[in-house]
Amino acid sequence: METRELRYFVAVAEELHFGRAALRLGIAQPPLSRAIAQLERRIGVSLLERNSRGVALTDAGAVLLREGRAALDAVEAAERRTRRAVPGNPGLVLVVKAGAAGELLPKLLDAYAAEPGAVHVEVQLCGVGEQERLLRDGRADVALLHLPFDSTAGFDVEELVTESQIVVLPAGHPLTTSAGLRMAEVTDLPGLPLPRWPGRDGTYPSGPGPEVHDNTQLLQLIALGRAAAILPESCRPLLTRDLAAVPLVDAPQVTTVIAWPPHSRSLALAGLVRAATRL
Repeated sequence: METRELRYFVAVAEELHFGRAALRLGIAQPPLSRAIAQLERRIGVSLLERNSRGVALTDAGAVLLREGRAALDAVEAAERRTRRAVPGNPGLVLVVKAGAAGELLPKLLDAYAAEPGAVHVEVQLCGVGEQERLLRDGRADVALLHLPFDSTAGFDVEELVTESQIVVLPAGHPLTTSAGLRMAEVTDLPGLPLPRWPGRDGTYPSGPGPEVHDNTQLLQLIALGRAAAILPESCRPLLTRDLAAVPLVDAPQVTTVIAWPPHSRSLALAGLVRAATRL
């Protein structure tokens, strides 16, 4: 298969309409239809069901959509990493969810800086779920991810720390005097809904809570009495005097991992991973 064919197919499979896919790709519809038909002949299976109402994926088409996205991401990642691998640009790009690494990030950077042969580490702070995407598409060399919230499928990982979770409330709220709370007690607090984070497709789920994209925005909403939040224990240092934290006794634990592409042969990356696992 050619990457051009895969790109054409993914566009049709996502739009489920040849006209919209052609417009998205910037080509005419007839050559797009011919390219998809040629791809089906090349593979020997039907990928799309065409009828008067539009287009639907076959089971085989659903598989190729999933695999094709991964293949195109890998091609783009290879291009980006190749461009960065030029003389004079030997650094690493580490991507981290803003406000989520607590004291671990500065400790990691200091430990790695003391390593022989350490290179410059560019830290990119991003919104929820973005670090996984940036690592997959080659804009980052390494990432700190958080289980069970982020997917590590296709990455090599080392576990760094496992911690409990807390509920963050406005200071002065009656529940802040509790020694511990349960999940059922905080999922439906009057006037303090839990936030809605964007999914991997960038859209927000429905619900009463405010739409948020990073912890800074979230903590400000809590201080204003507009929301509550469930966060890892390591977020405590971020809390100001107008916020309070109470342990959640039955919340699942959060494990922070360092993740990187399994095919990487970067000595600098290996040094960063060694420094992280020693912390």
